Amino acid sequence: MSNINITKVSHSRVDQVDFDNIPFGQTFSDHMYVADYIDGKWTNHSIVPFGNLSLSPVNLALHYGQSIFEGMKAFKKKDGTPSLFRPEQHVIRLNASARRMMMPEISKEMFLEAVHAIVDMEQNWIPKSKGSALYLRPVMFATEAKLGVKVSTTYKFIIITGPVGPYYPKPVRLLAETEYTRAAQGGVGEAKTAGNYAASLLPAQLAKEKGFDQVIWLDAKEYKYVQEVGTMNLFFVFKDKVVTPETSGSILKGITRKSIIEILKADGVTVEERLISMDEVVSAHESGELLEMFGSGTAAVVANVSEFSYRDKLYKLADVSTHSTANGLRDKINALRAGEIEDTFGWVVDVKSTVKV
Repeated sequence: MSNINITKVSHSRVDQVDFDNIPFGQTFSDHMYVADYIDGKWTNHSIVPFGNLSLSPVNLALHYGQSIFEGMKAFKKKDGTPSLFRPEQHVIRLNASARRMMMPEISKEMFLEAVHAIVDMEQNWIPKSKGSALYLRPVMFATEAKLGVKVSTTYKFIIITGPVGPYYPKPVRLLAETEYTRAAQGGVGEAKTAGNYAASLLPAQLAKEKGFDQVIWLDAKEYKYVQEVGTMNLFFVFKDKVVTPETSGSILKGITRKSIIEILKADGVTVEERLISMDEVVSAHESGELLEMFGSGTAAVVANVSEFSYRDKLYKLADVSTHSTANGLRDKINALRAGEIEDTFGWVVDVKSTVKV
């Protein structure tokens, strides 16, 4: 029996939404899940109307950055059943971030009950159009009101949801960043923590001013080896294999990345997780060995790369309509989520009705 307290809105706003025009991250659904960590345990489990929070100006998260989050999506299968994609992987990664940031972990049972409950309540907000979904943002942050660099004793955990369209509706142009760094070995690069994204904003803006969509982050020591894109993991398709940077502590362990690797291997494709330098990428492009580049992530799913720049030289890839690996992966993941093909991996989870309203 659920221990989530429910307070429903008197009238849903869903009929005000233009589901044919839903820019990413600008529309939010009626309710949100909230819980508090007090005296060493999670309590006050509730689903309440979406709204503002009241915080102390000396909230520790505002000053010292104890804030982590996840990104998930809910879909509707072709028969109308709301579903989730590998939700258990998100609580594993959330807890890995929590450990690195000295924050409390969340049990698998609590996390999954919360996710199922909020999606069950907000399933009318799930878009039906291809490439769209209900985005879920689980976020945890410190709430203790005290100045001084220390670990907070209290925290809040929230899940907000909202309908979204495709994150990258067209192929992306990438700029390899050779001045700024995202993360270094021993840092918090593989934690999904707010500060990582704050540090990326200036280089991303500079890249956009040059006409690029995002940056390719390189290693912090030599500016030589590829790490990830600002919003995605990165894959390189060669004639005889697919290569993606290894997750050695400085890049995010993407769940879509993990899924893509498993799909490719199941299809008999050679996949290498290793160091890959921009010099190797450029050489492969010039020799014709590099066939495709694409990014992967919950928000982006699979995003084709049309061209990239490295040390002031632009490299164009073949027309993305010919990118059979990236396009095939996107189609397969979307078909799995929609229940259009058999889920031999056991990744798609039907949403359970876990709360009684």
